[in-house]
Order: sequence, then C-alpha cells, then structure tokens
Amino acid sequence: MTKRRFTPAYPAEFRERGVRLFREGRADYASDTAACRAIAPKLGCSPDSLRARCQQAERDSGQRVGLTSAEKDRIKELAREVRELRQANEILKKASAYFAQAELDRPLKR
Repeated sequence: MTKRRFTPAYPAEFRERGVRLFREGRADYASDTAACRAIAPKLGCSPDSLRARCQQAERDSGQRVGLTSAEKDRIKELAREVRELRQANEILKKASAYFAQAELDRPLKR
C-alpha cells in the first residue's frame, strides 16, 4: 500500500492572488489550459489546482454554472449531520432491542 502525499493547504490570500494573476494574464494565452500551465509554476502550485480554483471562483461570482463554495460547505455540513443522526438511530435501535430482550428474559411475577 502506498502512502498518500501531504498537500499543504494554501492560504486564502495565495489562492486569490493566483486567480487574479490568471484573470489578468488570460488574454496573453491561446487557452485557459495554456494560461494555467504558464502561471502555476510561478506560484508553485500545479496547473490543475490553479484551474480548479479559477473555475470555483467563477462559480462563486455567478459566471459559471455549478455549486458555489457556500453551497458545497452546506452540503458537507448536512451530510455530516445525516451521518451522525443515522449513527444515533442505530444506537437507539440496538439499545431498545437489548432492553426488550432483557424484559422477555425476566421471570414473571405471580
């Protein structure tokens, strides 16, 4: 099994700077891909991460169709809440089954 590499999280200012550089320099290149390939090494990140950040910035500003960052965060939060509630329900089901079995095992009073 191979170990996954740790990729550091870039600060928000760094991400915003990368998007700004892409938007300013985009006109100098034939395509978005060419712009990302030229600008990313200057920033010290991969072209794919720069491309993804630029696309997400466009979604957040309404220029591109898709989920905004706030919507993605809300979906993650709701998914976590659903997972926690399902775990709680499973625990309650097991506890009720345990206590129901204990009630059946108890000797009858006459």
